[in-house]
Amino acid sequence: MSIDTVRIPALGALAESLWEAALRGDEASATAAVRRALDEGLDAEGVLLDVIAPVQGRVGEEWAANRITVPQEHAATAINERAVAAVAQHPAARTTPTRGRITVACVDGEWHALPARLLAEVLTLRGWRVDYLGAQVPTAHLITHIHSTDTELVALSSSIPTRLPTAHATITACQAVGTPVLVGGAAFGPNGRYARLLKADSWAPDARTAAQDLARCPLPRPRPDHQAIDDLPHLADQEYTLVTRSRPQLVRTVFDGLLEANPAMRAYSDAQRERTAEDLSHIVEFLAAALYIDDEDLFIRFLQWTAGVLTARGVPVHSLPPALDVLGQELKDFPRATAILRASQSCLPRTHFPVARTSV
Repeated sequence: MSIDTVRIPALGALAESLWEAALRGDEASATAAVRRALDEGLDAEGVLLDVIAPVQGRVGEEWAANRITVPQEHAATAINERAVAAVAQHPAARTTPTRGRITVACVDGEWHALPARLLAEVLTLRGWRVDYLGAQVPTAHLITHIHSTDTELVALSSSIPTRLPTAHATITACQAVGTPVLVGGAAFGPNGRYARLLKADSWAPDARTAAQDLARCPLPRPRPDHQAIDDLPHLADQEYTLVTRSRPQLVRTVFDGLLEANPAMRAYSDAQRERTAEDLSHIVEFLAAALYIDDEDLFIRFLQWTAGVLTARGVPVHSLPPALDVLGQELKDFPRATAILRASQSCLPRTHFPVARTSV
């Protein structure tokens, strides 16, 4: 009987136990299950990447499908973080550093810290000395840390595409002081396409691949003058800057335009009005991110994801096109923005005016 024949069912059983405990909000059972699995011989990296990471992915999927509530999602995430801590504290995870020093951090504004934490623990298991700085790390603080340590590499994580401009500034700042940057997370697009655009030194699709790549080929230190933050020529048209600066005004104008076109919105509750304004703000934010990297697919993927979330909550998808129409009118003098909005319209059905959004 091979090791995998025993290991794979054990990992699957542990994942199901962790999921059930996370769903119940039962931290004690979750951490006990993890410790017991490690006591019985499961390897720490496998528990981190083949159990906790998929369970956390399932948390996000279940929330998007409206099968768990926001409080359940938060509680389950907190329990998964405690499960990671239980692995890190277990004797099976104790290692002596034999490699250099890596700083792991999330882009400023990025609150999804678990992927970065998983990477930090995997790198520690593989012998690196790791400084884990956590979520929402301001670029200035990260650079201060680099200056005060002998960090050989920054591993930067981001799940939210709207943080790409900040990620770009952080990558550039780290490289300007001679420190290479490895990036990862959903924000950097399919197959890391935005990592290459923003000239990160490397990209990895997951923690295991990142650790393997670093072991095989350490990243060289960049030349301090090898790039500048203004290396995206399309930004010269100022569309990104103007849309970003005018976001509050755009949200108000689009909301008022929807209200005028659909008087039934006047009956919205305060909560429904707030939710609608939040949706509009997200739409403008993602449009700005698409302008920054000059990729309409980013905005289309966001709308498709939003459509799925709305559908799962019983809100018709045709609640989106009218908002895009009004926004397009406001941005009619912005060629790239209007092109993105036109392209996005084809992925959404068009019927009558939206109903109220109540539960997202």
